[in-house]
Amino acid sequence: MKELKLETSVEVYAIEELDETYKRLYETAFEASKKAYAPYSNFHVGAAVLLENGEILSGNNQENAAYPSGLCAERTTLFYAGAHYPDTAVRVLAIAGMKDGERVDLITPCGACRQVMLETEQRYDKPMKVLLCGKEEAFLVPSATALLPFCFGKSDLIKPEEKE
Repeated sequence: MKELKLETSVEVYAIEELDETYKRLYETAFEASKKAYAPYSNFHVGAAVLLENGEILSGNNQENAAYPSGLCAERTTLFYAGAHYPDTAVRVLAIAGMKDGERVDLITPCGACRQVMLETEQRYDKPMKVLLCGKEEAFLVPSATALLPFCFGKSDLIKPEEKE
């Protein structure tokens, strides 16, 4: 037997310590959460992305009475960015949540969103930082891969030239 140790470094900032770009993403994500359609969970999530071209886009969760038909803020935002800027990498994804009109202490993406985040990162072959926005602190994760160890990605699939 051997042991494998996985480690990730996460930078934790008080909100006032964030630089102007991260503060803007932080506030944009919270503003987006206020517009979420969340009549069932009352858990409003917003996301904002900073693209390599400097554009900032946002999105939020969209619930549906048939629960699997809804979509999380992270995926809404990343798919929007990919649809409108297909050749532009995402530098940072910020995620913020509100419950009963109050900012939550910390929010982390679900497994499906982590998988889409990984795909976005691999699509552009560049790390995508993730800013997890809390009430008083923000956690800066160096990449989507850091949130999904032992991930399944494009390298796990058989390449067309390898098929018989």
